[in-house]
Amino acid sequence: MDSSLSEFCSETKECLLYTPVCQTEEYEVRNLSSTKWVTTEETSRIMEMATYTAFRRLFKYITGANENGANIEMTSPVIIKSKTNKGWFESCTYTMSFLLPSEHQLNPPKPTDSQVSITEMPGMNVYVKSYGGWMMSYRARDKESELMDSLESVGAMYKKDFSYAVGYDSPMKMFNRHNEVWFVAEGTPVCPATAA
Repeated sequence: MDSSLSEFCSETKECLLYTPVCQTEEYEVRNLSSTKWVTTEETSRIMEMATYTAFRRLFKYITGANENGANIEMTSPVIIKSKTNKGWFESCTYTMSFLLPSEHQLNPPKPTDSQVSITEMPGMNVYVKSYGGWMMSYRARDKESELMDSLESVGAMYKKDFSYAVGYDSPMKMFNRHNEVWFVAEGTPVCPATAA
């Protein structure tokens, strides 16, 4: 989980490790190992409102709101799972997670807030589209739609009912920000060679 392995993981000591599988001009495929995360859910009509509340709840966990009173190092990325094809003002549950650092992967301290839980993400392949700037709801939706279009055009199989909005940067970072959208691959990932 050494963030030095990834150029867009410069702000935290540890970052989610992955193994590159393949890449096209439109997306890449990564293999992720099973990892533990601290997670909370928040329902709102607006992603930014939900993520503000969820982030504060998770931040309290890593700054001592756990059974050990432990301060836990911040990691990257922060992931937000939500259903796809949401209406603009449709109420939706957003599931935000912070990756637990390596020292807490085996035995993470239990949260003291009943709205916070420890979850395990299974090993999986993900289709990834990267983009810069700020992760606003309209940009996340646009990139989600672009990735879906790319995957549909090559007949890729993936879980279509939800996606992950993925952010690597703190709000203090103004330039060279890195965000992603993920879809979980089903079956063998598809990465057709680009025609010459």
